[in-house]
Amino acid sequence: MNLMWSIYLFMIGAVLGSFYAVVATRLPKNESLIAPGSHCEFCQKQLKWYELIPVLSYLLQLGKCRKCHQKLSLTYPFVEVGTGILFVLSYLKFGFDIYFFISIILSSLVIIIFVSDMKYMIILDSPLLISAILSFTLTWLSKGFLPSLISLMEGFGMFLTFLLIGKLGAFLFKREALGGGDIKLSFLIGMVLGYKMGLLSFIFATFLALPYAILCLFLKEGHEVPFGPFLVSSLWIIFFFQEKFTLIWNYFFLF
Repeated sequence: MNLMWSIYLFMIGAVLGSFYAVVATRLPKNESLIAPGSHCEFCQKQLKWYELIPVLSYLLQLGKCRKCHQKLSLTYPFVEVGTGILFVLSYLKFGFDIYFFISIILSSLVIIIFVSDMKYMIILDSPLLISAILSFTLTWLSKGFLPSLISLMEGFGMFLTFLLIGKLGAFLFKREALGGGDIKLSFLIGMVLGYKMGLLSFIFATFLALPYAILCLFLKEGHEVPFGPFLVSSLWIIFFFQEKFTLIWNYFFLF
């Protein structure tokens, strides 16, 4: 049964991942999600339905456009496989309880932010808003109004904390320390993880970003490091292993 559901969820994740890639690559350029339809970015050829099968079409075409034979971007197959894997992991970890559905929301957000922020240095408002509304609704339906209200308050607390960090960093370093998208993302982090785990996610995200920042320092002088992908990855990882990170917090901070 686990294998059947895993295959099914991987397929759903791959299909949604294809859509998430469209969202993450079109919205930052203010392009429509509907028109034009899926096409080759080189020769503009409209793709047939059999050229849009997640992962499989890319493999059958050997990663090239059928018309102009230019190499296609690896973004789509990576996003499709990545989304499918995250969906399967969410199921294997949580089953089909409320945390599974929240994990699916966070997994989707991870994919979208990774592509949009890495490629365009933009964290889109609409996925953040949709994720926050869905997470709040699920919390309300599963735990009641008071816990959901507390989650909102912790989200606002995390937002104000990140805003303060951003202002302080800009004052000390004379440059933007946290982008507006990172600060907006912090609201969702506080709402899903709570304030304490939200602070820990910020600390953990800086460690996740450190190797990439060092690499950019050597390879791309003056290159700005997008923090959103590491911040949302930290959110997903801590949500996934919250019990272990709670133990870490209690061990080091004792409150």
